[in-house]
Amino acid sequence: MTLGLINANPVLRSLTSESANHVRDIRDPEHPYSLEQLSVLSEESITVDEKLGRILIMFTPTIQHCSMVTVIGLCLREKLKDCFPPHFKVDIKVAPGSHADEESVNKQLNDKERVAAALENPNLRQLVDECLYSSEL
Repeated sequence: MTLGLINANPVLRSLTSESANHVRDIRDPEHPYSLEQLSVLSEESITVDEKLGRILIMFTPTIQHCSMVTVIGLCLREKLKDCFPPHFKVDIKVAPGSHADEESVNKQLNDKERVAAALENPNLRQLVDECLYSSEL
């Protein structure tokens, strides 16, 4: 039963072998599927410039009023923190036109102090960890 889900019937896609390995296994906060399976992320939505030490991720929530959009962004940021050297600059944004509060979400996800404060919340931290590490169990 799917009580409480905002998007109870998400569209799924098959995994591809060319997907970005660092973030491919992050689980969606509401579904037992990965962000890649839900088409929230794709290889094309991730840009890594190793020379400049920059990473840009543009993700697309499954619905325009997704309440878990900041959790997804926090998961992406935390996963990349574990995979790349600390000098890399990471920008995480929702794809243009994909979320009703796009500007606000982008500002939150790229503000170091807001991100740090969010991850100090034990409940939010637990949810992020479940999304990141549930596939490893």
